[in-house]
Amino acid sequence: MYCTHEYTLSNLAFALAVEPHNEFLHQYRDQANQKRAQGIPTLPTSIAVEKRINPFLRTTQTEVVSSVANRSVNNDPLATFTALREWKNEF
Repeated sequence: MYCTHEYTLSNLAFALAVEPHNEFLHQYRDQANQKRAQGIPTLPTSIAVEKRINPFLRTTQTEVVSSVANRSVNNDPLATFTALREWKNEF
């Protein structure tokens, strides 16, 4: 999967704010930092990786739902996604 911009590090910072206990996310962030320090792009990625690190694809995960609990009127996946999007807009 090829994204059009190199926003990986800023997206990972947001993802870690949402899911600070996601160990795979921490490992992926460290790898991305190493790549960028060497001038290597972090892309492409895969759907499998994104499903493990992207909170917008993890709207049923307990930690993601809990992270937006104060920003959402309920905890269904659409409400969680909407709350994430609003949070990301101001992040």
